Amino acid sequence: MTPTQTPTTTLTSIATAMFAVSDQDVALAFYTDVLGFEVRGDDRFGERGEHRWLEVAPPGSTARLALNPPMEGTPGGGVIGVESTDVLAEHARLAARGDLDVGPTPTRAPGAPLLFSVSDPDGNTVWVVEAETAG
Repeated sequence: MTPTQTPTTTLTSIATAMFAVSDQDVALAFYTDVLGFEVRGDDRFGERGEHRWLEVAPPGSTARLALNPPMEGTPGGGVIGVESTDVLAEHARLAARGDLDVGPTPTRAPGAPLLFSVSDPDGNTVWVVEAETAG
């Protein structure tokens, strides 16, 4: 890059995705107790601590998921994808609970990874996608 050129962006990675949730404690229980995510941050802010910034993530993930009250509109409607080393086992584990909105058993289609969806209590969708293997 020459001194007269300016960079096109300073952005480097996706750090935090955000889901609007109606109850942060209910969402926290779903993501930690059901999906096995870790709490990455749970901080109060505002003049009287009336706001809460809550982040969760799968173990080892650098990207995080913020669980926030709706800034406008209603909760739900968000979509993220997470990788799994065993999509079929994860589907079986979640479907066996009987209390979750879990998509059908994944089947292999040419050119596509194995995947299925599960919805959180507010209707946000988490797609569980087969992790790419080095090869």
